[in-house]
Amino acid sequence: MTKAIVIRSLGGPEVLKLEDVALEAPGPGEVQIRQAAVGLNFIDVYFRTGLYKTDLPFIPGKEGAGIVTALGEGVTEFAVGDRVAYGSSDGAYAAERNVATRHLVRVPDGISLETAAAMMLKGMTAQYLLLQTYQVKPGTVILFHAAAGGVGLIAGQWAKALGATVIGTAGSQAKIDLALAHGYDHVIDYGKEDFAERVRELTDGKGVDVVYDSVGKDTFPKSLDCLKPRGMFVSFGNSSGPVEAFNMGLLAQKGSLFATRPTLFAYIATRDALDACANSLFDIVQSNKVRININQTYPLADAGRAHTDLETRKTSGTTLLIP
Repeated sequence: MTKAIVIRSLGGPEVLKLEDVALEAPGPGEVQIRQAAVGLNFIDVYFRTGLYKTDLPFIPGKEGAGIVTALGEGVTEFAVGDRVAYGSSDGAYAAERNVATRHLVRVPDGISLETAAAMMLKGMTAQYLLLQTYQVKPGTVILFHAAAGGVGLIAGQWAKALGATVIGTAGSQAKIDLALAHGYDHVIDYGKEDFAERVRELTDGKGVDVVYDSVGKDTFPKSLDCLKPRGMFVSFGNSSGPVEAFNMGLLAQKGSLFATRPTLFAYIATRDALDACANSLFDIVQSNKVRININQTYPLADAGRAHTDLETRKTSGTTLLIP
């Protein structure tokens, strides 16, 4: 048996219940791990509310890190005692669990398990956004919504290291200050300013090359007004609600724009792709060009409180659940 958060009905944070659950021996192609920490992400909320579909009951969570304690049949690439992490395996909210090896990477020496748990999903998301979905390079001008969030703080530092001009949005002075300390050149308080007008001012009317938007409903379609002709709108989340269906002609009207809705899981679908993405993240963190700050921790049993704080924007940066 082990302790895990189980969701038996969809709804608010109150549906997150700590239970004793059976822990079987790892199956073929799996390892069992004792988890040091679990990452909290907005995708966990989407599954809890039913915005993203899965069968009930289920254990939420995509991201964690720990120590391998047992091997399933056929596993040769990992050994008992290995320090491992993952960012794309359902069922993370547990003290111990089985994980398919296709989701796992080894954590390099010099990176703690807590740091690994804090950065796998968010850091690999920043990696594919900045280096694969749109290739940021010296001279690129970007707008990143939710600059003080977990992905935003990593992306701001990484984009700055790539030579970009980095504009962000945030909802309070404290979050603005935090983002400015993590690579952003300018941060707009979208509760007090029209962010599209401010972006135009900051870019002398030219607009930005790419907008990265995990907010969704509240920032669309105004994000399109921030783009240069032939710029790219990247929608990778919807913390305020999903972007509603729109006429594709809008992209033509606003300057022959591109729009895409990527997910991390499509970018790390193969072992080679996962290793390349994770190694790129480990390299930038170990270079000290990107700092991973764990700003909040909660006991696993308090997952409901953590979700409440996340949804009411009381958190910033990265949050961990500790089994």
